[in-house]
Amino acid sequence: MLRSDVSDGRALPTTEEPPDPELVQLLAPDGTRRADPVYDAWVEDVDAERLLSLYEDMVVARRFDVEAVALQRQGQLGLWPPLLGQEAAQIGSARALRPDDFVFTSYRENGVAYCRGAAPVDLVRVWRGNALAGWDPWAIGMATPQVMIGAQTLHATGYALGCAKDGVDSVAVAYFGDGATSKGDVHEAMVFASSFAAPVVFFCQNNQWAISEPVGLQSRHPLADRALGYGIPSVRVDGNDVLAVMAATRVALDRARRGEGPSFIEAVTYRMGPHTTSDDPTRYADPEVREQWAAQDPIVRVEQHLHTRGALSEDRAQEVKEHAEAFAMELRDATYGMTAPEPLTVFDHVLVQPSAELERQRSQYAAYLAMFEGTSGGDE
Repeated sequence: MLRSDVSDGRALPTTEEPPDPELVQLLAPDGTRRADPVYDAWVEDVDAERLLSLYEDMVVARRFDVEAVALQRQGQLGLWPPLLGQEAAQIGSARALRPDDFVFTSYRENGVAYCRGAAPVDLVRVWRGNALAGWDPWAIGMATPQVMIGAQTLHATGYALGCAKDGVDSVAVAYFGDGATSKGDVHEAMVFASSFAAPVVFFCQNNQWAISEPVGLQSRHPLADRALGYGIPSVRVDGNDVLAVMAATRVALDRARRGEGPSFIEAVTYRMGPHTTSDDPTRYADPEVREQWAAQDPIVRVEQHLHTRGALSEDRAQEVKEHAEAFAMELRDATYGMTAPEPLTVFDHVLVQPSAELERQRSQYAAYLAMFEGTSGGDE
């Protein structure tokens, strides 16, 4: 059963959100393992080797995220939404899923996409402007990222109801940020999910900022409380603790598979970088608060815990670093190796069956392009 009360939990420091003693935490910022009578059982199988795997996932995610930011700064990508600081929230939850579960995200969940099997080139196609979608949703069990804030919660709820009607125990998971909880789509999705006991998990990454607006501006109470108003069990978890995130996600998935309906997880974390590479967080974020959150780093705490257990040797750490570097370099090479699509392909996937209007637009655009044939700029 999901809950929001933990006797030994401690809130993470931030001026954007008041301290909350009811935060599920299994790994303290210094790497100390904290016992929990409810959630410990849900991660009993996570031994040192499994935790090493989660650690590696987070290191890889951070490395390719940093590489993508660099590529954007170099003019190779049009835009990139960094996930720096949110690695534990994404990896811990994604690694709790089964292959037959289906994920619906916004634009920042590239760590989730990595866990679902997206290749390096899949992560950058859209941001280079070369494709409408980076991957085949059915191949990795993850829908095309939704840029329209909060709309994916409706998609996830509908998919979940389909799973229930099909008689399967697959679960839909909707990822969204704290800002999305102000959107009507999210609340409509929760009303529908609660009313029909949809097997869906609403996973809110509360990174404290809706672009430049702090979470405290839109809600005077924890975001998880909003779900309770719809009869949806909710929990607040330390979003920088990969073990706690995995445990909370497993609890929610289990509820859904047993036909007990939706759950809401608020992963309390902090966006260490900009909203996107077009944003400048130095204009609004308090650097002292950022430093406080830097001390809660999700990767460092696991690293410290593994060192304490003697489970992270120098050789193993080097292997992790090399894997992360190789993935990042493959992402870079894939970006440079992409060729621009043929101009008329922009019409190919607008409608399942092309309409007369769409064909008219295609014809007019083809005629426009033909005007440049034989000129020096004909292919641009």
